[in-house]
Amino acid sequence: MSRIAIIIGSTRPGRVGPAVADWVLTQTANRTATYELVDLADFALPVYDEPNPAALGIYEKEHTRRWAEVIDAYDGFVFVTPEYNHGVPSALKNAIDFLYAEWNHKAAAFVSYGAAGGVRAVEQIRLIAAEVQLATVAAQVTLPIEVDFPSYPGFSPAPSRAAALERLFGQLELWSDALAPVRSVAAVA
Repeated sequence: MSRIAIIIGSTRPGRVGPAVADWVLTQTANRTATYELVDLADFALPVYDEPNPAALGIYEKEHTRRWAEVIDAYDGFVFVTPEYNHGVPSALKNAIDFLYAEWNHKAAAFVSYGAAGGVRAVEQIRLIAAEVQLATVAAQVTLPIEVDFPSYPGFSPAPSRAAALERLFGQLELWSDALAPVRSVAAVA
């Protein structure tokens, strides 16, 4: 059974990410995988400050070791991300950059929000994910502000979003499970 983190990708005061992530978590009640919230704001990661490249796996800072331990424990991820200025939030990009092996051979999916549903941020994160060997699934949930936040910052997802999220969960769990043997082989290599 896969263990999957729902990562809140914004640390901005007044953010709506926690409301979206809570909604995602409530939709997992009948899933076979275990889903848990991981809030980037709880880690207070500074701008990337490790002297060695993440690919070496030599972490000198306590905050990096703590972050690595958390991410290493999961088989897959749902990134809940806003779109800031047509792109990925800097806090999320920074959090991904801190690590390498801990992301490898795991699956990732996206729930995004913003003026255009956050699609441009997800396009960028997919490129970043490929470099750290995260396998991204095709299904994603996009939440345009004008539709799913009718009284912003209040979040009220359209009824069709639950079905889209079910497709996302199905693909994510399938890929997380399918990559388990790859993770096992990579761990001994």
